[in-house]
Amino acid sequence: MENAKSIEVLNTLITINNDRIEGYQTALEETDEQELKGLFSQFSNTSQKCRQELEGEVGKLGGIPAEGTMISGKFFRVWMDVKAAITMKDRKAILNSCEYGEDIAVSTYEKVLSEHLSDITDEQAAMIKSQHTLIKADHNEVKSLRDALSEA
Repeated sequence: MENAKSIEVLNTLITINNDRIEGYQTALEETDEQELKGLFSQFSNTSQKCRQELEGEVGKLGGIPAEGTMISGKFFRVWMDVKAAITMKDRKAILNSCEYGEDIAVSTYEKVLSEHLSDITDEQAAMIKSQHTLIKADHNEVKSLRDALSEA
């Protein structure tokens, strides 16, 4: 196992968490709805916790944690859709866009766990699996709220 490859894998997850933090901070600033503010704050906090753990691992390996975001392509469009939906006060559109962003985060974690286990230690894999569970729970919460609107 190469440290450089491990660092690259961990930095991919740091970046996806940076995207979530930035996106949810933007959404927090844009909405007036208290329930959504609480939700966005919770999701941002989840990613801040995950990012700190990942940065610690990168540091142990002698690497430099990623600082930027992927805010390009799909993820950028997600947050612009969230912002537009908030502006229009369309709760279902907000939750649809958030769920799409969560799909990207969950799939990034799943890709690491399915394709890169040989690039990370067992301890790192356990940490990433735990983080995946947290990110997946956030995803499911958004999906549940969105689905409840469809049933109403």
